[in-house]
Amino acid sequence: MSRIGKKPIEVPKGVKVSINGNSVSVEGPKGTLSFTHRPEVSVGWTEDEKGLVVSSADESKAGEREVKAYWGTTRAILNNMMKGVTDGYEKKLQIEGVGWTANLAGQKLALKVGYANIVEVDIPTGLSVAVDKQLITVTGTDKQMVGEFAAKVRAKRKPEPYNGKGIRYADEVIKKKQGKAFGS
Repeated sequence: MSRIGKKPIEVPKGVKVSINGNSVSVEGPKGTLSFTHRPEVSVGWTEDEKGLVVSSADESKAGEREVKAYWGTTRAILNNMMKGVTDGYEKKLQIEGVGWTANLAGQKLALKVGYANIVEVDIPTGLSVAVDKQLITVTGTDKQMVGEFAAKVRAKRKPEPYNGKGIRYADEVIKKKQGKAFGS
């Protein structure tokens, strides 16, 4: 049995959940999210109908490794959806480098990060991006979308280990390497 999958998911106040076959839709104060889960697992209400329970659709296959993985993953995704529609998710990126900046240009993030041209990244719908000089803040309801966009922006100029220049997460620590030593 999946240890994570066995835990019930608490539905916070102000959140509406609708289950329609393999599709689960969650609506809260920050927005609406939907997820279609695998047929190997099933999602239902707890006995007191104050939470959700994820279980194996076929109890004879509940011990299989693949089914346990889908079971735990489905429960984690649904739990992240509950948190997303109530609190939301946020990632902060920091730009390190002299003259390196970021600006918003409509639905695009324009990065000046040491290349000859300005690098533009399209902002997906459902996310909001705020720029304060060298700090980029990405917020949204979908944890996966927030993390993916932040990773895409970071990949445009990863921090290099000698001077620490580049785009990094605000809480990321760059371990600096020692440069070449001159011998006599």
